[in-house]
Amino acid sequence: MNNHVSSTPSTMKLKQTINPILLYFIHFIISLYTILTYIPFYFLCESKQEKPNQIKAKPVSSKPDSAYRSINSVDGLASVLYPGCDTLDKVFMYAKNKFKNKRLLGTREILNEEDEIQPNGKIFKKVILGHYNWLSYEDVFIRALDFGNGLQMLGQKPKANIAIFCETRAEWMIAAQACFMYNFQLVTLYATLGGPAIVHGLNETEVTNIITSKELLQTKLKDIVSLVPRLRHIITVDGKPPTWSEFPKGVIVHTMAAVQALGVKANVEKKAHSKPLPSDIAVIMYTSGSTGIPKGVMISHSNIIASITGMARRIPRLGEEDVYIGYLPLAHVLELSAELVCLSHGCRIGYSSPQTLADQSSKIKKGSKGDTSMLKPTLMAAVPEIMDRIYKNVMNKVNEMSAFQRNLFILAYNYKMEQISKGCSTPLCDRFVFRNVRRLLGGNIRLLLCGGAPLSATTQRFMNICFCCPVGQGYGLTESTGAGTITEVWDYNTGRVGAPLVCCEIKLKNWEEGGYFNTDKPHPRGEILIGGQNVTMGYYKNEAKTKTDFFEDENGQRWLCTGDIGEFDPDGCLKIIDRKKDLVKLQAGEYVSLGKVEAALKNLPLIDNICAYANSYHSYVIGFVVPNQKELTELARTKGFKGTWEELCNSSEMENEVLKVLSEAAISGEYAGKPVHRSEMEKMSSSMKQLA
Repeated sequence: MNNHVSSTPSTMKLKQTINPILLYFIHFIISLYTILTYIPFYFLCESKQEKPNQIKAKPVSSKPDSAYRSINSVDGLASVLYPGCDTLDKVFMYAKNKFKNKRLLGTREILNEEDEIQPNGKIFKKVILGHYNWLSYEDVFIRALDFGNGLQMLGQKPKANIAIFCETRAEWMIAAQACFMYNFQLVTLYATLGGPAIVHGLNETEVTNIITSKELLQTKLKDIVSLVPRLRHIITVDGKPPTWSEFPKGVIVHTMAAVQALGVKANVEKKAHSKPLPSDIAVIMYTSGSTGIPKGVMISHSNIIASITGMARRIPRLGEEDVYIGYLPLAHVLELSAELVCLSHGCRIGYSSPQTLADQSSKIKKGSKGDTSMLKPTLMAAVPEIMDRIYKNVMNKVNEMSAFQRNLFILAYNYKMEQISKGCSTPLCDRFVFRNVRRLLGGNIRLLLCGGAPLSATTQRFMNICFCCPVGQGYGLTESTGAGTITEVWDYNTGRVGAPLVCCEIKLKNWEEGGYFNTDKPHPRGEILIGGQNVTMGYYKNEAKTKTDFFEDENGQRWLCTGDIGEFDPDGCLKIIDRKKDLVKLQAGEYVSLGKVEAALKNLPLIDNICAYANSYHSYVIGFVVPNQKELTELARTKGFKGTWEELCNSSEMENEVLKVLSEAAISGEYAGKPVHRSEMEKMSSSMKQLA
């Protein structure tokens, strides 16, 4: 989702500190260069400038509550990626036959692991990784086939649930493909979930088999196995764990290789297996549980195929030359959908983790290469938190440069921002100024896909400029199989999430309490409803919630009520402007959007993270702030405060100083075309806490 409107270049420019006379001379040189290069790029620039203004979606009727469809699907929504491939096993079979010996899944080998003692006495584990080892489409198909056969030998039945609780890795995708082939209903759980949430998911789905890793078995599952009475088989994807005696009687631990060996035997015996139907459940995907007990979303084969069909149409030239880096949780619909899109189009998928992604990542030993430097991906999905972190790190490096280097970077940054707004490219800036920044992600990224949360206009424009590629902002939910909208790659406007994908349609429903109506002028507004074959079957064993959030219209089309408030621009692109659950009514009766407060403040150098909270018994908002240690220490020095890190965080004087910074930023910040209201921030009290 995205909560920001398009910002003009002038509001996002960096400030330079150059002698005014010298600055005028530099601007004269830049203007001269722009004029000289205008003619060769005229036609290219003209086409790029016109494209963002093209109509991208339009209503199918003249009624205010009419659904909007992509101009490429006005006459009918797309639902199948390839003719005759209406289930996921058929899609993979098609891809396997077409790209048989092409590389598909890659994993880096671990050459060495070392314990590195930090100045504060903590021990961090550092790794030295080698090259990527690859499995071809044929290799993955055979391993998945054998694994599925092996699971059958362990008693796994078609249309019965089997859980996967594992980090993102090649074995995760192999296990998933095995389940799709054999019509096992795959229950996905985040590896970051706590014990009670894991127990809830496993018991609600009544699984007897679970696929996991050695680390998660030892750190999380071992302590809760006794609370899952139906569990019979645990399969570890990376070899046997060191101890076995602690598991309850009746629970057997296998390795993935051992189960595949069982499957080879079953293949010899030519034991037949059940094939799925399009309407069969492929995945029961549990949410993160951030707003309560995790809910299991039932996603059918046809839901996933419709979703990846829509997503693939928004990625131009997708094919065998592309390399995707997979590091987000595969238990999240964004990552699973992205990898299935790549798998179905012949792309390579190289696996990584947030701790090994870049050369500077926390687990990479100094002097060795991170995963992006080795893989050099062309495609990457990211959540705003990661992009915000990249933005802050790069800008901190810029601030540490010499005055000459810093001003050169800022001049190039602001110049490129102006050119992007005109639809023009800047090859010299890209080559000589931003090349080193681009290398942080390998140097070959041609498209960044962002979803999962709001992305600030400042961060989006930073990624456009410094990484020399478009940022495709997407909007979708687990309940819509991740599909809803994605911006076109040539649309560099900020604050929008694009037009509906070809697999779905979107309409706006009046929300009277919030004051949003689809008859509003100049643009229709209201609660976003998504309709199409990508809309899922509902919540597992939760009929009441399913009836609340889903419905079928008179034509039998399924719709999802998202709870998000949207607005359509004249060209058919959607903005997310609010969220029902995000609004809190204060004591005086005024509504405050907590998401807006957080979005206005999270990019401050002083803030590593922030959580805003309010309730109807008070007239103000409070904030829980995780401060940036370097910035807070510097602020304390300039204000004359001394003490340890803990003393600074607990100092009421420092809280007041930080509150001043937050209030000034919130009051001067712009949101939805107007300043954030003073009542949302002026009385905000700050509670700074150090992360353990």
